[in-house]
Amino acid sequence: MTATDPLAPARPTLRERRRAAATQEILEAAETQLSEHGPAALSLRAVARSLGMTVQALYHYFPSRDDLVTALIAKAYDDLAAALQNSLHATVDEPGAPPLVAVAGAYRQWAIDHPERFQLLYGTPLRYYAAPPEGPTTQAVRRMGAIFERELFGGFTTEQLAAADVPELSPALREDLERLPADGLGSLPPPAVALLMSAWGQLHGLVVLEVFGHTSFIGDHQAEIFRLAMRNLIEDLRRRIPSPAADVR
Repeated sequence: MTATDPLAPARPTLRERRRAAATQEILEAAETQLSEHGPAALSLRAVARSLGMTVQALYHYFPSRDDLVTALIAKAYDDLAAALQNSLHATVDEPGAPPLVAVAGAYRQWAIDHPERFQLLYGTPLRYYAAPPEGPTTQAVRRMGAIFERELFGGFTTEQLAAADVPELSPALREDLERLPADGLGSLPPPAVALLMSAWGQLHGLVVLEVFGHTSFIGDHQAEIFRLAMRNLIEDLRRRIPSPAADVR
């Protein structure tokens, strides 16, 4: 495709490139404030001051605090998803370990390296902030969740997942799970959603405990305990999904 091809994407204008650069600079300044003061102290005025801007000038890029928070959350999820994806191509510390162990380890490490950004995603909700429905934050978390879903259930058929060994789901719960969006967890049979949520709770719960200092008594062994828990989790999950040769009707 040549530069003169009418189907080629148009090159951003100088004004668009300057706006993109300014937006990125504002986000980086806001992330610095998050790291120094935590999510609750996020202030448009402080961000603007750190950049030598007026608040009125910053409003041209982010009309409100909520818009800035939404952009920060979406970016954090995207950066976390990138860390998870990169872990699948990194040198394997444990030969033979399921890829999900590496993905879970990358999730844990990102949270440890960026505790304030992790708190923005999973800590106490910011007062008066509500993410836009089906907005950038929803799409970003789905991109991250898709990596976990793929590594948990890749290679299994829909029939196998539907026949997973889980406690009987109530009709009301099954009905609600079947109504989930098709571009999210709604692509999975209800038993698989139940398994995924249980696995996610165990993985995320251990990370939260560590990030907020509740497992410090384990000392330098926290990473080993986490890997052991992830391997046990994966083994238990795989035992619950019937093999292709089994009768899954």
